[in-house]
Amino acid sequence: MSLSRRTAARSVRMLGVTAASAALALSAAGTALACDISEFSATAACDGAKGSITVTDKDPTGVPAEITVFLENNGGDLRQVGAAQTVKGSAVGVTISFAEAWEPNAEYRIHVKAVKGKKILVDKDIPGNLTTPSKACEAEDTSTPSTTPSTTPSSTPSDSTTTAPPAETTTPSPSASASDSAAPAPSASNAPSAAAQESNLAETGAGSNTGLIVGIAAVLVAVGGGAVFFGMRRRGSGNR
Repeated sequence: MSLSRRTAARSVRMLGVTAASAALALSAAGTALACDISEFSATAACDGAKGSITVTDKDPTGVPAEITVFLENNGGDLRQVGAAQTVKGSAVGVTISFAEAWEPNAEYRIHVKAVKGKKILVDKDIPGNLTTPSKACEAEDTSTPSTTPSTTPSSTPSDSTTTAPPAETTTPSPSASASDSAAPAPSASNAPSAAAQESNLAETGAGSNTGLIVGIAAVLVAVGGGAVFFGMRRRGSGNR
């Protein structure tokens, strides 16, 4: 075999080896860039009293992946949590949430199915089922009153509603002429009134001898009457 033929055959073999190496490298690179189950994770979280199951997709290629969550019981699916959701991951991670009032220490199975074109890249469960925390979500305490003081109307009435004290009224004093005119006029008779006599008797103490005076007057009247009677009889008999 001539030298030129040997050199050509050697070159062909080298090109074949190079092409095979390149194909293997491209195949490995394509496998490394494909969606993988290791890029998915799940956690149980709380939003106040509401619980949720959150799944994170860190697939840098952004292949759409369908996520389905199941509540487990004794190694079997008890029920599906909500409807399946689709997520497109990124290098920093994209999350989706499933509302679930999970119980403490409950177990959930998360299934991932990623399809690119007609090729199924992932159709597996996230390794190791998700176990929820041992403490359930707590409701917010609404019994604590607000610290913001409420505005109450002032008990002091405004100036517009304040009742002014009544003005003092000045009563005119009677004049000297009015008092003189109001005095009672003296009686036309000079005889003292009965009230004046009683007053004089009370002042002199004569009121206590009234019975004695009346008795003496009655005796004198009787004596005078008898004397008149006897005198008239004597005059009558003398005329006869």
